Amino acid sequence: MAAKANDTHQLLRRPLYVYDLPPELLHSLAPVGGQQPKTEEPDSSSRRQSASDDDSVATSTACSLCGVSFDNVQDQRLHVKSDFHRYNLKLSVKDLPPVDEATFVRMIGDLDESLSGSDSEDSEDGNEDESKPGDTTLSVLLRKQARISQQVEDDDVVSTKRVGLGNAPLLWLSSPKVGDDVGLGLYRAILTNEEQEHASTSLVDIINRKQLTPTMAKTGGKPSHATQPSHHDPHWFLCMIGGGHFAAMVVSLVPEVRKGPGGVEERHAVVKAHKTFHRYTTRRKQGGSQSANDNAKGNAHSAGSSIRRYNEMALEADIRNVLTEWREKINSAELLFIRATGSANRRTLFGPYDGQVLKSNDKRIRGFPFSTRRATQAELLRSFHELTRLKVGKFVEPPSEKQPVGRAAPKEPKAKASAPKVSKEDETAQFHTSQLQALIRRSKAPGVLLYLTKNELSPNFIFFPPSEHHHAPTPLHLSAAINSPALVLALLTKAKADPTIQNGDGKTPYEIAGDTKTRDAFRIGRHQLGNNAFDWSSARVPAPLSQEEADAKTQQEKAAAAAAEARRRQTELEQIRQEEEQRNVNRLERKAGAGKSLAAAIEKTGAEKREEEVRGLTPEMRMRLERERRARAAEERIKKMQGAR
Repeated sequence: MAAKANDTHQLLRRPLYVYDLPPELLHSLAPVGGQQPKTEEPDSSSRRQSASDDDSVATSTACSLCGVSFDNVQDQRLHVKSDFHRYNLKLSVKDLPPVDEATFVRMIGDLDESLSGSDSEDSEDGNEDESKPGDTTLSVLLRKQARISQQVEDDDVVSTKRVGLGNAPLLWLSSPKVGDDVGLGLYRAILTNEEQEHASTSLVDIINRKQLTPTMAKTGGKPSHATQPSHHDPHWFLCMIGGGHFAAMVVSLVPEVRKGPGGVEERHAVVKAHKTFHRYTTRRKQGGSQSANDNAKGNAHSAGSSIRRYNEMALEADIRNVLTEWREKINSAELLFIRATGSANRRTLFGPYDGQVLKSNDKRIRGFPFSTRRATQAELLRSFHELTRLKVGKFVEPPSEKQPVGRAAPKEPKAKASAPKVSKEDETAQFHTSQLQALIRRSKAPGVLLYLTKNELSPNFIFFPPSEHHHAPTPLHLSAAINSPALVLALLTKAKADPTIQNGDGKTPYEIAGDTKTRDAFRIGRHQLGNNAFDWSSARVPAPLSQEEADAKTQQEKAAAAAAEARRRQTELEQIRQEEEQRNVNRLERKAGAGKSLAAAIEKTGAEKREEEVRGLTPEMRMRLERERRARAAEERIKKMQGAR
């Protein structure tokens, strides 16, 4: 069964980029009829934070209330603290169905950004009409809905219009190449308005027209493929602003293909331009921006408030300067993805002001149809990956239709379920699981080996309970999932852990490794143990790699990255030099005026020459130089008078 599943989902081992799909999958796509299907186990590869990582990772944790899955416990903890999860808890208390992320984002569109959904604990710009010091987005949203519900006679009657789903954020397709129960979804937001109107009838044709030929990365300073990046490639503009943080990026839709481990081709995003700013504008521990507080209570007179007001104006000037510099790129972008909640942030981007670049009525503008964190370059790149990768899920039977929403029925008291008794063996296994996982997550290789030896545990110990660790059931799986190459190599070479064991998704430890160094650790282990130690083909580990070759490869990658950065800097410096020369020429031409040549403008006047001579001199030295100049002038006059006689 495992081999069959592996063959069926061969195409799903790596993320599927919407603009460059495999031909065999592209020609077999078919739209899913009816409304948006219910799915489970969505593809979590798009939630990766690393910009250079293209491996998909199966989910190990999930939130059944919100219907979302996560790669690790840390992401799940952040979700539990978010306003999105807390709002669904409020709905569940009232026996109302939960909303999805896209719906929640639309509901708070006129409010401030979520505090708990950000990487920072700082408050964002508050809404002048709704927020108060210390308020969160959730409290503002609930207070706004409470005022609306006052018009209803019974507080238990909730209008379905306020929690309506509207248009589903994902459009779903199917393909026999990946299984009859597997759905492939793409975000509706990446389609133009015209394409969205015809998506229900010609979605497959639209995807076919969007396919782009990737470019090949340069090797050794020479192009390895005829197709190379162009300034006219289709691209997007992405922008986030909030809480004094600003990040913007122009990303090409044409991916760059690079050789990964084992010669596998990996697709990477090509960033044409990026810029980030941060200024202190948020009132610490009080919530909201300084401008929002001034509008609500009047201008404060503290030193901190003056600094925040100045920083708000400076941030606005910096952002508008960047938009002006990128005007040509923004005007030629296919879509504009912008997150700017709060009136102050929208006013910074959309003005009105002289030389305005972004217009609020631009049909290309889109919001991010999922939750986003603090405005950083990494977050923009993560959002780009999320938008451009197909989502993978399994179709399940739709739930039975619920009764119309009306007066909430009284809840029946739930009988307390008796906790099942745990055997002594299971309790011991659970204890070993917690101890081993704690050591592994801290990358303590000697501690893990010592614990296995001291407690006489197998290096292939199965974590308990197995149902909760289907993604990483063994120490080697977990070490690969957390990207710990030292721990992977120690378990392989010293503990002799079996790399052929598959997890609940049919993946070996090598397949769930998250970065190149961790994957190279498996190849180094194969080189040190030999080809006969394990069935490396079943473990799906590529050709062996010596430690010297791995070090040389790392140095080569660093040198290539440094060379690419040097080329980028040289290009920017050359562009700046040309622009400076052009500005100088324009200034001289204006100075020359009509009827004068450029040479006449370049030639300096006597006053300019005298000014350059005395520049940087002290007053005493200037007086001495002036006396000498007058003496020489007097001598010249006397000589001329004597010669005239």
